[in-house]
Amino acid sequence: MRSQLITPEGMERLKDELNHLWRVERPETTRKVSWAASLGDRSENADYHYNKKRLREIDKRLLYLRKCIDNFKVIDYHPHMDGKVSFGAWVEIENLDKGLKKRLRIVGYEELIGNKDYISMDSPMAQSLLDKKVGDEVVVETKIAKFTWKINSIEYVKG
Repeated sequence: MRSQLITPEGMERLKDELNHLWRVERPETTRKVSWAASLGDRSENADYHYNKKRLREIDKRLLYLRKCIDNFKVIDYHPHMDGKVSFGAWVEIENLDKGLKKRLRIVGYEELIGNKDYISMDSPMAQSLLDKKVGDEVVVETKIAKFTWKINSIEYVKG
């Protein structure tokens, strides 16, 4: 099961999307459906069928967003998080064997879309990093191989 955690910024994005869908897109799509229906024969009316489908998609997403907003737990920064990797942390890691450096943020699954530097807290990488400190080395095991990463820095978005 996926974690039901979210950063304050992630929750704000969900609320903004819900607000936009409810106040802008849904009323606009409803008007389009009404207009297309007023033209008469709906069986061959592409505008009507497309906008009815879009309305169903909007309603499905609204239901999902409301459920997320009600059920997700917002994890705010707290000073006790400093010094170790916790949910919401920006972590710079380095693989000395491969000469790779990455800067990642550990977030909930709903925040991953469109954020290339974010990883799910349920991922093997995040699970390996949690509760570790700067200078610690972690081994991340994938289906392909084991990788060793050193933690170079840990930062938090402070509210």
